[in-house]
Amino acid sequence: MIKELASVVAIEAGQVTVTSQIKSTCSGCAQVDTCGSGQIAKALPQKKLTLTLPYDISITGVQLKEGDCVVLALPEKHVLSSAGQVYLLPLLGLISFSAIGQLLLKLQILPHELLALGLGIIGGYLGYRLAKFQQKQSKKSESLQPKIIEVLPSPNLVK
Repeated sequence: MIKELASVVAIEAGQVTVTSQIKSTCSGCAQVDTCGSGQIAKALPQKKLTLTLPYDISITGVQLKEGDCVVLALPEKHVLSSAGQVYLLPLLGLISFSAIGQLLLKLQILPHELLALGLGIIGGYLGYRLAKFQQKQSKKSESLQPKIIEVLPSPNLVK
């Protein structure tokens, strides 16, 4: 399980809005000025992530209020599966359609290499569309929705 602490900032009918600090390890590295990731971390000033999640008191068992600290969880296997689809399907489409394009070029069915190249690009795009379609399926998108698994006491109430 991937877990993250978040603070409740708003509660509406059936929904709760939480914010979480974005953690970056780029500031502690000696290569921060020459690393691409460090440059991106400097360029993107957003330090908080805000999510609106469905909220049902019968699931959490605790009435939430603004300022509460909650633990959000996301199953790691769903994240890895989703990332694999998003990265691998376009790549497999590109490679397979490029191979078909090269075969058709070798058999002299395609008259020019640019057509074989175009076929590879079409394959990559079709892989992208397939990955996007699979990610939008309701069962898949529900498994990637963070869930509140624990409500921690508010920091201002602890003495």
